[in-house]
Amino acid sequence: MPLSNFQPDNYAALLANKTEALLPRFSKHTELTPTITASPPREFRLRAEFRVWHSGDDINYVMFRSDAPKTPVVITDFPIAATSIRELMPRLLAALTPQPTLRRKLFQIEFLSTLSGDMLVTLIYHRPLDDDWQASAEQLSKTLDISIVGRSRKQKRIIRQDWVTESLHVAGRDYQYRQPEQAFTQPNGLVNQHMIEWALDSARTCGGDLLELYCGIGNFTLPLAQAFDQVIATELSKPATAAAELNRQANAVDNVTFARLSAEDMSSALAGDREFRRLAHLHKPLDAFHLNTLLVDPPRAGLDPQTLRMAAGFDNIIYISCNPDTLLSNLETLGESHRIERLAFFDQFPYTHHMESGVLLRRRS
Repeated sequence: MPLSNFQPDNYAALLANKTEALLPRFSKHTELTPTITASPPREFRLRAEFRVWHSGDDINYVMFRSDAPKTPVVITDFPIAATSIRELMPRLLAALTPQPTLRRKLFQIEFLSTLSGDMLVTLIYHRPLDDDWQASAEQLSKTLDISIVGRSRKQKRIIRQDWVTESLHVAGRDYQYRQPEQAFTQPNGLVNQHMIEWALDSARTCGGDLLELYCGIGNFTLPLAQAFDQVIATELSKPATAAAELNRQANAVDNVTFARLSAEDMSSALAGDREFRRLAHLHKPLDAFHLNTLLVDPPRAGLDPQTLRMAAGFDNIIYISCNPDTLLSNLETLGESHRIERLAFFDQFPYTHHMESGVLLRRRS
């Protein structure tokens, strides 16, 4: 997002314009009026990454415009970033600049923060990281009270830890999440809380058992578990699946089973085409679950044809989408068997054309 798009005093009007442009595209599928969740107009983003630009012994954060990809734009402030990131940015730069061991061939800096203020900084280099780097990074970690990950080709060094801990307040309860470095997490924490609450409110009318695909670290899984008897949640990423299980234990949720499977593989398992060892730890056979509700939060490409066919067999579908184009395309198929009962828009990415959306689909009688 170009910082020239940042217009906090005009945020309400910009959101209204974005909503009005999107809503007619859903009119073919529903006449419902969506619930709309606005973002804070400032300091809403919990993730940020910048290229590092070297000029002699000085370094700066830079970004590049899409219309001038080779011209660096120096970033002295990033007002859409969380307060913790904004405050750390100049302190980190001031600490790195006079230290050649930390500065040399530093290529990129990534910040991962949380609503609770935890912070992890990843420093990415075009050179191997040696013990001198480790010693300097450990001192930097103590000085700034942050965790640090150093990365170069085929190398990763961890100072303190390579995750942050997030605390989300959902429907009167606090949930603790370990968020590993490089695992997917929702970048707008406050909007994310509203998304989870909307999904939970939708789930309360479903009952039975839940199958969730693309579950990540359990962002939706753990709060929604209270609305179901049993939950099977799948995720392909090994680090995310491991974090999801740790998060389940930390939050004392005992009716969820995580499995490391792709959506396509889970579709094959449900169809009985294949048996998967990664489902062997289920406490009963897969066909003994009453899986009448499906929750999906797919990548921008949406649901693949095999998963789309599987989804049509569920009584209830809670579909969270980061891409209205693929959601609307999937609704062309799902609309043949299901109707939209609830519709919501979530402004995860203010000052851009992107809009997160959610639909609750019910099987037609």
